[in-house]
Amino acid sequence: MLFVTLFLVAFASATLLPLGSEALFLYDMTQTPHLLGLWFVATLGNTLGSFVNYLLGLKGGAYLLRRGYLSKRRFKVAKEHFRRYGVWILLLAWVPIVGDPLTFMAGVLRYGYGKFLLLVALSKGLRYATLIFLYFQL
Repeated sequence: MLFVTLFLVAFASATLLPLGSEALFLYDMTQTPHLLGLWFVATLGNTLGSFVNYLLGLKGGAYLLRRGYLSKRRFKVAKEHFRRYGVWILLLAWVPIVGDPLTFMAGVLRYGYGKFLLLVALSKGLRYATLIFLYFQL
């Protein structure tokens, strides 16, 4: 049950919902010796949650622009950031508040899902690996 809960919380926290999975991840580290399993489940859940944002952007971006829910100015700013920094900006997908809109905009801008998944999984995996490292340093 521990792994299922972690997966669900990590998944939900990567969507546009205002949640965080780090506290649960750190707590779960005290409950099981299976750190690699925790890392994998949290990374997978968080990456798939970001992929939901990507799909929402892919399928709903034009609708949001048309209806005025996504301002043309903010869209242009995001498009410029993606143009300037390329797909590498997705390495910031782990950053709270910033990461969710980045993954959404990647879908709106129709970035390739292969590159998207690779960079987001790397970003999310490194975040959880850093938490494990810091836990053992303190």
